[in-house]
Amino acid sequence: MDTDRRAKAQRFADLHQEGCFLLPNAWDVGSARILEAAGFPAVATTSAGVAFSLGRPDHDFFAEQPPEDRVDRDTMLGRVQEIAGRLAVPLSADLEDGYGRSPETVAETVALTLASGAAGGNIEDFTGDRGRPLYDEKLSADRVRAARETLAAAGEPFVLVGRTDVLLVGGPLDEAVRRANSYLEAGADCAFVPGAADAETIGTLVREIDGPLNVVMGLTGNALSLDGLRELGVRRVTVGGSIARAMYRHLLDAARELADRGTFSYAADQLSQTELNDLFRQGRTTTAPHS
Repeated sequence: MDTDRRAKAQRFADLHQEGCFLLPNAWDVGSARILEAAGFPAVATTSAGVAFSLGRPDHDFFAEQPPEDRVDRDTMLGRVQEIAGRLAVPLSADLEDGYGRSPETVAETVALTLASGAAGGNIEDFTGDRGRPLYDEKLSADRVRAARETLAAAGEPFVLVGRTDVLLVGGPLDEAVRRANSYLEAGADCAFVPGAADAETIGTLVREIDGPLNVVMGLTGNALSLDGLRELGVRRVTVGGSIARAMYRHLLDAARELADRGTFSYAADQLSQTELNDLFRQGRTTTAPHS
């Protein structure tokens, strides 16, 4: 890892030491550059947004999703490398379940992610199997531990996030807490519990999880603000695929207007060509990450 990339990765690690910050999720270079231009200190990818940009579903059960619909590791990490190479701020990667069951596969995925130029990444315990939607808790911890050992051997800054999807699959809060703490003990730098969206649940997680907590907003309408989440003690806030879904909502509305009415009111609020050209010229990063 070169000096600039190491400094960028260390800045990202430092963001997790105190306070609360918002880490918005992009799906391609253009969306990432817009988020960077808005002034965020770092950007994350969203596997949902990447999948949608390829015309594929995301986070589905495998029985309802044929193998050719799933975004493979090479494709996802190719997108991560494209984005990381065009940003001046750190990038964190959504690595889903690490693209394989075994700890060895997860460790390899994290090593490849580090080489792609990312400063961090999430490993989740969602299996895609409707019968057993979560990996066994011990195996899940071993997967995180294998990733941490690989990163320790590399000796480079990288924020490893242990994500548990307990709440998303209808499991109890105490299991989410137990799994999150297990992943932190195994070497995760931050715990991520998607599905927690109300102040009471998030407050319980902050109190009972022994490390920094990431929550995701935007899955549904929510009255909580970043200031409110900061007061609850949340360390990091992401928005998952919600920005991408909002963009696709506008695209679908425009398509329906054109097809059904033959009118063009959708274009009234568009960014101009000049605005976009100027935005993408500013702060352009031209050095691609080393493979």
